[in-house]
Amino acid sequence: MFEFRVNATSGAARAGTLTLPHGAVETPVFMPVGTQATVRTLSPADLRAVGAQIVLANTYHLHVRPGEDVVAQLGGLHAFMAWDRPLLTDSGGFQVFSLEGFRRVDDNGVEFQSHVDGGRRLLTPERAVEIQWALGADIAMAFDHVPPGGADEATARDALERTLRWLKRCKQRHEELTAQPPNRQTAQTLWPILQGGTLPALRAESLRQVLDLGDWTGIAIGGLSVGEPKPKMYETIRLLESQLPPALPRYLMGVGFPEDLVAAVERGVDLFDCVAPTRNGRNGSAFTPEGTLNISNAAFRTDGRPLDETCDCETCTTYSRGYLRHLFAAEELLGLRLLSLHNVRYLIRLAAEMRAAIRDGSFAAWADEWRGRQRRRDT
Repeated sequence: MFEFRVNATSGAARAGTLTLPHGAVETPVFMPVGTQATVRTLSPADLRAVGAQIVLANTYHLHVRPGEDVVAQLGGLHAFMAWDRPLLTDSGGFQVFSLEGFRRVDDNGVEFQSHVDGGRRLLTPERAVEIQWALGADIAMAFDHVPPGGADEATARDALERTLRWLKRCKQRHEELTAQPPNRQTAQTLWPILQGGTLPALRAESLRQVLDLGDWTGIAIGGLSVGEPKPKMYETIRLLESQLPPALPRYLMGVGFPEDLVAAVERGVDLFDCVAPTRNGRNGSAFTPEGTLNISNAAFRTDGRPLDETCDCETCTTYSRGYLRHLFAAEELLGLRLLSLHNVRYLIRLAAEMRAAIRDGSFAAWADEWRGRQRRRDT
């Protein structure tokens, strides 16, 4: 378990296999986000139908409601949400740091006000690990301090150093839990998160110190896609690529727009997650090979074509653009599900196309052709 094998490369792009307790994951891979143990509007059957290999759930939200003790009593997160494939849980760091004005940060952890009941809670590195252990995901993420996009050097360094101090505590607590007498059916691994903003020296320092802390089964790049310009994000990933251990899977957190996935795979990234496909879908925006389409546009009122003629999802093989536009105009909930379903399928198909192009050594040409189609739509 927790093995990663690189099967093929094309430039810096990699196609691999990540073996986890609940199954093997082919990379590059997009992970739909099931923040509260559900991917909004989609059932586990929907996710299996569109080819989801692994789903992300969130520590902060599940701790606040229903509580990790409830999830554990009901058989753990896999049983709770009826998902028998791999799961990754985010530590909650991004969520608590987004609660500006409702939290207090020090080296002990983060004291925050619950968005559900208004109560005060304390999330420490140890508690973040304990919650994820109770949830029982295949991959648990270390608790990190997320600086805002475009943070200056002092702010980025403060977040980096606190993240490293917290990582040591996360690692120690996870090792203690792992060493306990067997009381669970599956194993779990802990992945660290790199910080350092868009400052190359800080990113290199973060990576060096994380690797010095021990042997890891994977590594995450955090603190990007939080407001910095996209060229800065791409350059940060590019500089990290040559420094990251080739044997470890690389997870870019919170990234899920098609152009960002292509650019990041081009720079050696293996795993992604984001709420973008479902959030955009609920707002009437659909990913297509020619760019993003707004289904609420009046031009689609009598359009009998499928949303995406190349797509094999239920939405595209069953319904017309005209019908989908009607659902959104009438504020029918089915429209939210159908566009969310398509968008998730689009990113999963995109990842599969990238894997195929990497395996046959044509990724650079494939990426150029893909971007060319996007530009033609934009003009």
